[in-house]
Amino acid sequence: MNFSKTNIIKNISKKSLVSAGDATSILESFLLLIKNKSKSRLVKLSGFGSFSFKKTPERLGRNPKTQDSYIIPELNKLNFKPSNKIKENIN
Repeated sequence: MNFSKTNIIKNISKKSLVSAGDATSILESFLLLIKNKSKSRLVKLSGFGSFSFKKTPERLGRNPKTQDSYIIPELNKLNFKPSNKIKENIN
């Protein structure tokens, strides 16, 4: 089951009785906060999980169709690690 921002906004507005515009600003503010704070340190949400940035090293890539090789640059990726409570609910 996939959740889009639209589905999350609809659920927030339905359950908390706020307008869709307010729910949109709440969600966008939350996501922006996670992105900005996790660049400098670990962002931990109790009972949910933690977010942090992880650097991927520079590596060699290859186009499977033409077999051309190229360098994939070092990237920063947002990493999520679920809490034990979430893991227990899933399994």
